[in-house]
Amino acid sequence: MVIDKRTLEFVLSDQREELDEKAKEVFCYRNEEDLVDLSSSQAQVVIGVRRSGKSTLCYQALQSKGLKFAYANFDDERLAGLEASQLNDVLEILYKVYGDFKYLFLDEIQNVEGWHLFVNRMLRNKMHVIITGSNAKLLSGELATHLSGRNKEISLYPFSFREYCDMKGVDKDKKTTKAEAFRRAAFDEYMKQGGFPELMTINDNKSYVKNLVDNILKRDIEQRYHIAYKAAFERLAHHLLNNSSTIVVSTTLADTFHFKSDQTAKNYVDYLKQAYLLIGVQKYSQKSKLRVVQEKIYAVDVAMMDQRDNAFAGENLGHRLETIVLIHLMRKCKIEGLDVYYLSDRSGECDFIVCRGNTVIQAVQVSYDISTKKTRSREIKGLLLAARKTGCSNLLLLTDNENNIVTEPGQTIKIQPVYDWCLELGI
Repeated sequence: MVIDKRTLEFVLSDQREELDEKAKEVFCYRNEEDLVDLSSSQAQVVIGVRRSGKSTLCYQALQSKGLKFAYANFDDERLAGLEASQLNDVLEILYKVYGDFKYLFLDEIQNVEGWHLFVNRMLRNKMHVIITGSNAKLLSGELATHLSGRNKEISLYPFSFREYCDMKGVDKDKKTTKAEAFRRAAFDEYMKQGGFPELMTINDNKSYVKNLVDNILKRDIEQRYHIAYKAAFERLAHHLLNNSSTIVVSTTLADTFHFKSDQTAKNYVDYLKQAYLLIGVQKYSQKSKLRVVQEKIYAVDVAMMDQRDNAFAGENLGHRLETIVLIHLMRKCKIEGLDVYYLSDRSGECDFIVCRGNTVIQAVQVSYDISTKKTRSREIKGLLLAARKTGCSNLLLLTDNENNIVTEPGQTIKIQPVYDWCLELGI
């Protein structure tokens, strides 16, 4: 659809006013801000689930350096259907609205088909380009194909517990009974509410999450991928969110939701991951063919697990704690270049195996409550299994509140509360 220049000018001028209003808001520092290299000739690409704070992160990175930049948000309904051939009109009007600039901030650019050609031209013309997007395939795939490595990808998740504490004004470091109690209370809220930044300023969490999930399913996936079985696809999505974490078996999903083939089920799960609604964790194995089967999936944030209509999920404290641990590990791994797997065989399982290349550097087990002898024994057994299978002696058991060191034959296991561990990671 061709949009006339006068309309484009109104839209981009409105967006500048919205951007100017951001200067009055208070934001917390996020580690990923340091990953945005504004001196680079590469496009800086911030990707992640909708409403995780991507735009704010880029804005903070640019503002903190005092750089003059132009901004266009393509997630504006007035720009729906904009064609790539009009991106030069957008550039022309941005010069009119902002004056001269060397930094171009393009928000949710994947909504414009063929956008990569425009970005490539901007990079050739020595423009510094900052991009956000909420679809892994459309962003990463197009960038890899058309920009030939001229891009740096930065993953962003909803608020970490450290960031949640910053926004709530909770002391993260003081070692007093009062400070510890406040951190404990904040984590209980975080485990229930999740980390989406806007949930900290609204009361109706359920409506917010419902609308967010609906937007992702209907706009980002159904429209973009021309989903044929919309109702069945949505039931599948809610089923997987309700049952996070779970191992994906395409044949079972195809039978349950009456898809014509296992491939349809596999494609639908891939779409949900590409839109960052779900995160996949591969099975640990030295053999590549075993790592690509029996993937375990998690919701991208605990808010997605029950703040929806008919979720029927209950508190699910164990799964919520496990999900929080995974997201924190994913943040750490994205920043430090590590990988996360899960381990499972006939003799037991371990929730997370953290690797640097082909070297296992930590095994992590998560259990909300290990007060019973049976549960404690099972969790420790999983860590000892991981030690035998991987040769790793850095064993960590994360729980809701216990802090301890236990010694098993040949191994030492650290037991730590998740809220304390989250802050210790520094993310």
